[in-house]
Amino acid sequence: MPNQMYKRHDRSDIFIHWFNAACWILLLLTGVGLIQHSAIDPFGSGYPEALRAMVGGGGNLLTIHEGIGLLWILGFVFYLIVNFKGAKFFLSEVFPVSPERDVPWLFKKMALMTIGPKVLKDPTLPDQGYYNMGQKVFAQASVVGGIVIAVTGIIMWLSDRSLGAEAVGIVSWSIFLHFIGVGLVFAGLLVHIYMAAISPEERPGFMSMFTGVVPGDYAKHHHRLWWEKIKTENK
Repeated sequence: MPNQMYKRHDRSDIFIHWFNAACWILLLLTGVGLIQHSAIDPFGSGYPEALRAMVGGGGNLLTIHEGIGLLWILGFVFYLIVNFKGAKFFLSEVFPVSPERDVPWLFKKMALMTIGPKVLKDPTLPDQGYYNMGQKVFAQASVVGGIVIAVTGIIMWLSDRSLGAEAVGIVSWSIFLHFIGVGLVFAGLLVHIYMAAISPEERPGFMSMFTGVVPGDYAKHHHRLWWEKIKTENK
C-alpha cells in the first residue's frame, strides 16, 4: 500500500521559510563584516577587511546590511498580508507548551541525542502535535529574537537619519540588544540546521519545505497528534 502524503506547508510558508533563511545568512555575513574588534571578531580580522574591500568600504557594507534588513522586514509584512491566517496558526502552535508532553519530550530527546537510550527507563518520546518541542523552542527563539533584531535595527538605522543626541541611550541599548538577538537566533539556527537537514530521521520534514507534503508514516511517528487530527477531519 503506498504511503499517503499529507499537506504540511502552503507555498507562502515555503517562500517565507527560504526567504528568511537567505536573509539571515546575508545579514550574518555582512553584519560580522561590520565588526572590527579583536575581542568579538569571530572570523578573524582578515574577513571584515576583505569584505569591506570587496564592496568598496565600510560605508557601502553598512548600506548593504541595512538594505537587506529592510528587505527582510518588508518580506514578512508581505507574508502577513498574503497569509495572515497561516502566521496566526504558526504562532498558535509554537508558543503553547504542554508540561505533560512537551517538557518530557525535550529532555528525553536531549538524552537520546547525547548519552543514548540505556539510561532512560522509558525512551519512548511523548506524542507531539504539528510541531515537536524542539521545533517550538527554535521557533520561539526565532520569533522573539527576530522582533528584537528588527526593532533595534530600525532604531539604529534611524540614528543616522532622524534621531538626535537625546536618543544616545536608546541607541546604545539597541546595539546591545541587537547583538543579543543575533546570538540567540544564530545558536538556535545551528541546532535547527542539524535537526532538519542533517539528521536522517528528520529528512522528510526537511523535504517538506520544498514539496509542501510529508509521508504518512513520518507524520504518524513524529507528529502523531497532528496526524490523528488530520485523519479524523478527513473521515
